[in-house]
Amino acid sequence: MKHRIAPHGNVLVNRVVEGARAGELRAEAGGLKRVNLSAKQSCDLEMISIGAFSPLKGFMGRADFERVCREMKLASGHIWPIPILLSVEAGAPPKVGERVALHAPNGVLQSVMTVQEVFEHDKALEIPSVFRTEDAAHPGVAQVMAEGRVCLAGPVETLTVCVDPSGPEAFLDHRLTPAQTRAAFDQRGWGTVAAFQTRNPIHRAHEYLCKVAQEVCDGLLVHPLVGETKEGDIPAKVRMDCYKVLLENYFVPERTLLSVMPAAMRYAGPREAILHALVRKNYGCTHFIVGRDHAGVGNYYGSYDAQRIFDELDAADLAITPLKFEHSAYSKRAGGMVSPKTFPNIPGDQVSLSGTKVREMLAAGQRPPEEFTRGEVADVLIRWATGKG
Repeated sequence: MKHRIAPHGNVLVNRVVEGARAGELRAEAGGLKRVNLSAKQSCDLEMISIGAFSPLKGFMGRADFERVCREMKLASGHIWPIPILLSVEAGAPPKVGERVALHAPNGVLQSVMTVQEVFEHDKALEIPSVFRTEDAAHPGVAQVMAEGRVCLAGPVETLTVCVDPSGPEAFLDHRLTPAQTRAAFDQRGWGTVAAFQTRNPIHRAHEYLCKVAQEVCDGLLVHPLVGETKEGDIPAKVRMDCYKVLLENYFVPERTLLSVMPAAMRYAGPREAILHALVRKNYGCTHFIVGRDHAGVGNYYGSYDAQRIFDELDAADLAITPLKFEHSAYSKRAGGMVSPKTFPNIPGDQVSLSGTKVREMLAAGQRPPEEFTRGEVADVLIRWATGKG
């Protein structure tokens, strides 16, 4: 069966230039005003350029920004939940019509942009709309507050997507573009594909969600986010080692594909769940796993708010099917993984550990219970936690 889902907006964007045009841009960039990107902006630029943020062809203008904040839609009317902005300090910003050279945090020339619009970064509109809080302790709020006060909008022509190909988080053998994942799905004959978003190692409950999704779809894309995350999150390289050992030992290779998504986390809960779904639609997935507290942080969002928000959307424009799962855990009585839908909640029956307890065990070189995480995954985490990895 051929893979059939269309990208968001019906056109898979590609803003990466090669050959003679790339040479022209490199020569031109030397004489252009330089804009130094933050890590988040560099990730966003890569996502735009490879088509993961289709239908965006560049950073958003005011009309898109305001409608996204107020209605979760682009000016075109397509669903879009989070602004994708290039904000700079007020100083002396480029003028409309000017071309600028965009450089990644490590100094690499990443792209050239034609400035079509310059407008004020209305943080008072963005922050409560996107994050449902104005608490400066929220990592996404703090991130926006630290950004510039002026936004530059316009289409990009990109020379470099992976700006540090020798870095620990490049993952070139797993860094597939949306066009490449679509081709891989077609090659494997997958008509339906479920995507699993993660920024953490996969424990038994996550594995259970993936296996259930595999029962209803032809294939599974394990698609970890490897862009900017908050301090304290497990490094992407460690997580990738966990994914690899888990998939090698517990998944069917013909039905599973591991690739990375070079996006930055916003920790925006429900709205970010929508963004993650639309991105996976662009990568060619037909189904998207939405777990408990998807893309959440702290206690800012309700446990299932990220699932409920999908009910507010135009299903025809969304197109990708959300797979909504409740909290899952290992039941000693059932002898396997269960959820509130599949097994009664018996006090003391389910194996559950706090994040703090798991970290303490790993730091002490102790494997958490097999019912909580696979031993092979625990061993990778122990090597990292004890400094032996």
